[in-house]
Amino acid sequence: MIDKLEFFIAVAREQSFSRAAETCGVTQPTLSAGIKQLEETLGVLLVNRSSRFHGLTPEGERVLEWAKRIVGDSRAMRQEVRALKSGLTGLMRIAVIPTALSMVAALTTPFRAKHPGVRFSVSSATSQEILQGIDDLEIDAGITYLDNEPLGTVRSLPLYTEQYCLLTSIGSPFSDHRSVTWAEVGRIPLCLLTPDMQNRRIVDQLLVSAGNRPEPTLESNSVIALYAHVKTGQWASIMAEKLVETLSISDPIRSIPIIEPQAVHQIGLVVPRREPMTPLTATLFAEAKKLIAPQF
Repeated sequence: MIDKLEFFIAVAREQSFSRAAETCGVTQPTLSAGIKQLEETLGVLLVNRSSRFHGLTPEGERVLEWAKRIVGDSRAMRQEVRALKSGLTGLMRIAVIPTALSMVAALTTPFRAKHPGVRFSVSSATSQEILQGIDDLEIDAGITYLDNEPLGTVRSLPLYTEQYCLLTSIGSPFSDHRSVTWAEVGRIPLCLLTPDMQNRRIVDQLLVSAGNRPEPTLESNSVIALYAHVKTGQWASIMAEKLVETLSISDPIRSIPIIEPQAVHQIGLVVPRREPMTPLTATLFAEAKKLIAPQF
């Protein structure tokens, strides 16, 4: 039954039988047969289909909620049994918004020092992708904004506040200022993150509130790409101060605090709202609590 529920979750997520079979590591006939057996067991049609996927039935939508809960609990049970037998092992999957990637090592490094049998997968993702990944059982935890857009049903732990600065080069507008305003920043050519990133939506809101129209001359979903363009001396960007500190910038690059208004947003850890938590998630959550200190 658990395997069939896994198949069903994959089909709902991928909206394709062939892609779902590939992610589950089985053939498409095996996956289709498993879902048909699940429908026969429950006595309802779960998937609208002919030769293709055409969405879930109303019963399928409801079963999907239960399937995620059951599969999640099943994985948690197996993980806890393994931990009792041989200590904490396995893969911890963490998705992180781009502006917070620089602080992940402060969390994963002490974790692995205590539990060398644990491996990590750290990926960059939008805040929406993080919440969806948790809901779809694709990731174990995320680091994202806590106070700007709805989080849904997750457990959260604040880690630090994000503030913003203008990243520019010597000789560019405002490069000799000790601080700048959002109104001033909006008057120069900027390269910014793409609109699917919550950081970009926050920056846009701040620029609009200062009377500007956000019209970046370059967009990227990579902060490294933005930084590389700033280094040419022909671009400026708005970045999180913690990220800039990690980049260890030096001349000719300048980092200038943006004030008026002083904008801050809360960054934190999010994990599935499940009791009991999996051993991996519970250990990560405990380790994250140690980071709540002045340096973050």
